[in-house]
Amino acid sequence: MASRISELVIDSEDPDLLAAFWCDVLGYVERERDADGIAVGPPGEGFGGAQPTLVFNAGRDPKRGKLPLHIDLSPTDRDQEAELARLLTLGAVPVDIGQTGEESWHVLADPEGNEFCLLRTRLKPL
Repeated sequence: MASRISELVIDSEDPDLLAAFWCDVLGYVERERDADGIAVGPPGEGFGGAQPTLVFNAGRDPKRGKLPLHIDLSPTDRDQEAELARLLTLGAVPVDIGQTGEESWHVLADPEGNEFCLLRTRLKPL
């Protein structure tokens, strides 16, 4: 028996802002909302689906910048540069963590400064 990631929980100052951003980025929809936060996931799937649910909890002191865990994204319906342009339009910002410029990925941050990477490899949509 193996385990699989079902949810990723992210503390945030503004759960509404991050939930909306990541819904736009991933094509997710809101699943659940309560006093503690907002859960979002793929349309037509509940908790425990093929892709993990993201839960944005209201937190007083979310960690900013490089986290010990970060999200890597791969484009599914366009090339990396077109996806980069889309992410920047949605509110992502480039982050310099000492890249040489030769990397095959882009380092970005969401509206609260959480870093993530956009990889070059295009994946088939689920």
